Amino acid sequence: MSRPPFTRALLAPQHWPAWLGAGVIWLVAHLPRRWLMGLGRGLGQLVQRVPSPRRHIAEANIALCFPELSQAEQAELVNAHLRDIGLMMMEFALGWMGSERAITNVPVTIEGLEHLETARAQGKGVLLVGGHFSHLELCARLVSQRIRISGMYRRMDSAVFEWAVLRARLDYAEAMFDKDDIRGTVKYLRGGGTLWYAPDQDMRSKDSVFVPFFGVPAATITATHHLARLSGAVVIPFFHRRLPGNAGYALRLGAPLQDFPSADPLQDTARVNVSIEEMARAAPEQYLWVHKRFKTRPEGSPSIY
Repeated sequence: MSRPPFTRALLAPQHWPAWLGAGVIWLVAHLPRRWLMGLGRGLGQLVQRVPSPRRHIAEANIALCFPELSQAEQAELVNAHLRDIGLMMMEFALGWMGSERAITNVPVTIEGLEHLETARAQGKGVLLVGGHFSHLELCARLVSQRIRISGMYRRMDSAVFEWAVLRARLDYAEAMFDKDDIRGTVKYLRGGGTLWYAPDQDMRSKDSVFVPFFGVPAATITATHHLARLSGAVVIPFFHRRLPGNAGYALRLGAPLQDFPSADPLQDTARVNVSIEEMARAAPEQYLWVHKRFKTRPEGSPSIY
């Protein structure tokens, strides 16, 4: 996949604020990692204290998904997640625009690569299915140091950020596929490629079904089932979490989902949600609870937000 070309239209005055923002991100990404993470923790303290509609979303999600926790425990998890948002901003900056040297110096362990190697030895493509955790962009770049991967993404509203971030991603990824480019994605997987993919957001798609997520009906796209069916790819859960302090990140490729895909897209989609739920329970403060995961509701059900 070729890198997007620069056009003069990107220099138009309406894009200047975006260029300023991109410049700030580049500068932040080139701070020493300890400074970067310290800045993220400080920013997280600010995010936790400033009133925001996102707090209400996180509170609603956590109350639904962790009813076994007391109100005090739920409130602490909400605060921990909001503090995590500050680190997320720094990790996005580092993942997008950090130097190769900076990325190489990030401590990381990767388990389960043998599952990927087995699939490749069989000539099969691989779908690395993960969730929207705060460090997903950085961990995608970290795992790319060991294996060649591609990704699926949704285009950004800002033309400047679309250009800058796509170019940055293509510095380490084999390709980036628009979420609607099913034909290109299937062709890549059939050729033995490895694709990172996170199907755990409410996309309000006609291809969504309601399956449980933390025991709550969640509108979930069936694309994992269809991509595996059309390409013959192996589906491998991909989990990553940030370790305490500055200890880095732990990445794990799980065992491939057996008998996947089945003839039932509903059943397969539910299995994917189970895998992502297990990941979220292992590092709950690092999962993206500020997303309106349950915005689309079954007919007759009350709104959550």
